Amino acid sequence: MDRIDSVLNALPQDLVTRDPDITARYLTDFRKYLTGATRAVLRPRTREDVALIVRLCAEHGVPLVPQAGNTSYCAAATPSAAGDELVVSLERLNAIRELDAANLSLTAEAGCVLSVLQEAADAAGLLLPLDLGSRQSCQIGGNLSTNAGGVSVLKYGMARDLVLGLEAVLPDGTLLEVLQPLRKNNTGYDVKQLLLGAEGTLGIITAVSLKLVRKPVQTVTAFLAISQIAALTTILGEAQAYTGENITSFEYVSDHSLKLLLAAKPEARHPLSEASAHYVLLEAQTASPVFPLEDAVSALLERLMEAGLVTDGTLAAGGAQRDALWELREHIPEAEVAFGGSIKHDVSVRTSRLPAFIEAASALVETHSQGGRLSIYGHVGDGNVHFNVLAPEGAVASDYKAWFEREVAARIYDLAVEMGGSYSAEYGIGLVKKGLMARYGSPEKTALMRAVKAAVDPQGIMNPGKVV
Repeated sequence: MDRIDSVLNALPQDLVTRDPDITARYLTDFRKYLTGATRAVLRPRTREDVALIVRLCAEHGVPLVPQAGNTSYCAAATPSAAGDELVVSLERLNAIRELDAANLSLTAEAGCVLSVLQEAADAAGLLLPLDLGSRQSCQIGGNLSTNAGGVSVLKYGMARDLVLGLEAVLPDGTLLEVLQPLRKNNTGYDVKQLLLGAEGTLGIITAVSLKLVRKPVQTVTAFLAISQIAALTTILGEAQAYTGENITSFEYVSDHSLKLLLAAKPEARHPLSEASAHYVLLEAQTASPVFPLEDAVSALLERLMEAGLVTDGTLAAGGAQRDALWELREHIPEAEVAFGGSIKHDVSVRTSRLPAFIEAASALVETHSQGGRLSIYGHVGDGNVHFNVLAPEGAVASDYKAWFEREVAARIYDLAVEMGGSYSAEYGIGLVKKGLMARYGSPEKTALMRAVKAAVDPQGIMNPGKVV
């Protein structure tokens, strides 16, 4: 009996799934870049189950791959092809342990789907600000392990900014409990931050206490045509000033991306009467019943149009129109898939430099890409743009992607880094971006990360091969 069998035989068998027809769905990453192998998928129901699994694997030296909703764009939750790792799915840890409305906090287990937590907060008259396009399938443990971003980072920050407390199982099976939903707890190292964004390499998150905010009672959503991309930063500044810092989302959509969407979804409609090269989807929200938010946004649009910064725009008249505007933004990735998929560059620079980056990176593609089609959109309010490229019409998408990533992609990453930016704004590292980390990452930071990994996980059993 080998070490993996020793672990599997020692576990309660209701936690062990060996059927290959079932385990297959845990083995391929979301973007279908990589497919791994495993002898079994372990599906614990409690934190004690997780601790038992990790403790047995530590005793026998068996590597573990924690997995939540498996929506990572960087194969952070995909086992290796060697089949010598066990996958631990957190999907059964899906209880909401507490919602303390007076404390504006929610405590939930790692396998809770994000949309379920949003609905629970909504039912209490509150809002969980973390919001992603994959909200119906991603799980909160994965959101924290990858430090997810999304469409509300501008006002509320990344996933880590919403964490009050954490519960996790460490690589030796020890249960770390720092789950108190406290906004002040100055008692030494903030150890929970080590696990946020660590992609399961330092332990398995089992529960979290999250900040909630008061539910907005006013929402104003606008889709704007802007005269030139250089005006993005100015428009954002004006929007924040006019609305009293109540801008929750400020999303850029290029005409390239909008045309792609309209071609892929004939039922969708262009929201404006005339096309423009650049658009902004802007949303403002407030929990105040008396703040004149609609008047503020109307005054903002009047100011922007008088200054020639905005050439056309529309305000959503109700929930259905708001949803239609957001669908234009959120369905762009689906449109890219419909046309063969894209080479994704999840980069960020200072918001003040973002327009210049988009212009310079677009010029690089036009010069070097042999007809590649641009699709540029993203959370420009926080400096993060999804700078994507599709194969030319008629080209074999897989061949073109391989060529582009080998010959052109580095020019785009070089530009972002030269402008003081990042080669991974919100997707993380996983397996896919380890080469970029080796090329662009700080050697001193990498050395410190390796030292932390060695100290916390000396056997290297937690999600091996990822990040460091």
